[in-house]
Amino acid sequence: MKIKTDTPDLLIVEDTPWLFAIMVTIMTLVFIGIGMGLVFSGEWMGLFFAVIGGGLGLLFFFLIVRRVQVVFYRPEGWVEIRRANVLRRATVRHQLDEVSRAIVQRTSGDSGDLHRVTLEIDHGESAGQHPLTMAYSNTGDHHGVARAINDWLSAR
Repeated sequence: MKIKTDTPDLLIVEDTPWLFAIMVTIMTLVFIGIGMGLVFSGEWMGLFFAVIGGGLGLLFFFLIVRRVQVVFYRPEGWVEIRRANVLRRATVRHQLDEVSRAIVQRTSGDSGDLHRVTLEIDHGESAGQHPLTMAYSNTGDHHGVARAINDWLSAR
């Protein structure tokens, strides 16, 4: 996650998983390429390899690769969490005065500690914790983003 815009009235935080999208695309193309190479050398099972491997890669890309944009808009008093993948877009709006703070959630994985930024809402209709991204990650400046959100919120 990174800060895209930071003004007194507008804060935009964005996460676009370019590296993950490129890795899934390369994996898909490798499966399709190997499968088609086998087909051209006379092995018809290569077609099965290309269709299944390529199909799973495309399915991962469509379902998992997701862009997230969080917009804090002070003049109208709202924060929107916008998520989009290739197939659909979803937007959730909360009242800005209900947002208490941003925190960094941590979990441990095979590659070490993983983090994600989460908005805490203490009261109102949306009370609870609202992660900005569904997945935990070890890339990006999660603590810096949470600090920037908290600084922007405290300037009310």
